[in-house]
Amino acid sequence: MRRTLLIDAEKCTGCRLCELVCSFQHYKVFNPRRSRITVIRDEEKGVFIPMTCFQCEDPPCMKTCPTHAIYRDENGAIRIDYEKCIGCKLCIMYCPFGGISIDPVTMKVIKCDLCGGDPECVKYCPKGAIQYVRVDEVGIKKRIEGAKKIHERIKVIVGGES
Repeated sequence: MRRTLLIDAEKCTGCRLCELVCSFQHYKVFNPRRSRITVIRDEEKGVFIPMTCFQCEDPPCMKTCPTHAIYRDENGAIRIDYEKCIGCKLCIMYCPFGGISIDPVTMKVIKCDLCGGDPECVKYCPKGAIQYVRVDEVGIKKRIEGAKKIHERIKVIVGGES
């Protein structure tokens, strides 16, 4: 059964521990700029939104990649084959959720790979704002609810109604 991360933005305090453990897991450094999860934040309004790859059912990034470097692994996670990636950044442009970014050191695209099925961000989030859930009917309903909450919190950041 495929799994994904489920974000509850209302629980996020903006501590950014998820970013730190992610960068450490992948690069052995504590550097949020090298994280595969990014906390969008507006400290003044107290709004924090962890954003990462949503592991789409029909991922636009995968369809767009000219070298087929983006693929679904045996566990259903969307991953990047760095031997095939040419760094064209089309995947970044086509991801509707901003779930793909550039590693500032390697200048290659990076995205959540679910830590091979044991996501560090889930284990270390002190408020339980990040969960690792099955993508089934219950998981899809939870993801839709989570997306609505994220949308409302983004409206607060950009100055729309809440």
